[in-house]
Amino acid sequence: MRYVLIVSAFLTLQNAAASGFDETVALAKQGDAEVQHNLGGMYTHGEGAPENDAEAFKWYRKAAEPGDALAQSVLGHKYYLGDGVPENYVKAHVWWSMAKTQGHENSKKVLEILKPNMTKQQISEAQTLATKCYESGYKDCDWLEYQYGVKK
Repeated sequence: MRYVLIVSAFLTLQNAAASGFDETVALAKQGDAEVQHNLGGMYTHGEGAPENDAEAFKWYRKAAEPGDALAQSVLGHKYYLGDGVPENYVKAHVWWSMAKTQGHENSKKVLEILKPNMTKQQISEAQTLATKCYESGYKDCDWLEYQYGVKK
């Protein structure tokens, strides 16, 4: 009987966690930036979701696009470290710049650490891309043009 109770309790907790995850995904798909950021964290840390760097990046990116400064900073870190995406200092600089414009203090500090590791050309490219992204209200932050010379 004791075993049955333990298994029953475990299954109840497992179903509750799955239900919470499903609700989080549903809210994230509706465009709630805070929930999208949280879902990115769930995938990053494997808490309530399978650990998946690519999925984490996708949800952080969705949260960053409407202007979530913390998600923008996280994207900077992911590009800097090559965590779930190829390492790219230009993109790291862009996203940390986006967060910095909103007053995210840590982004100001990490930009100063990043800059000595970049060429003047890379910094110039990053500033151009950041300006384009910021002036479009985070709508024109597509990297196809930067990576491949392809316009939308």
